[in-house]
Amino acid sequence: MEIIDVAKALKELGHPTRLTIYKRVVKAGHTGISVGNIQEELSMAGSTLSHHISGLVNAGLISQRREGRTLYCVAMYQRLDDVIGFLQNECCVDEEQ
Repeated sequence: MEIIDVAKALKELGHPTRLTIYKRVVKAGHTGISVGNIQEELSMAGSTLSHHISGLVNAGLISQRREGRTLYCVAMYQRLDDVIGFLQNECCVDEEQ
């Protein structure tokens, strides 16, 4: 994973509102959660929620799928693993053995 991609993901997750949204989407599992449910649970204006979801989508942290009139957000778990792995892979590499 390139450092620019990790930085973008961490930037998006560094915002408290986006982190809250992302945690909720991750919690929903592989089936995802509807945007309407996120909006209701977080008591957030639709335009504000849409703005924050857009950032998470652009960073590759979530995907969206439409079923009829309902839009679902699904966590991209591999991307999450890649971001965490990028940081973990550097852990203690400079320590002398």
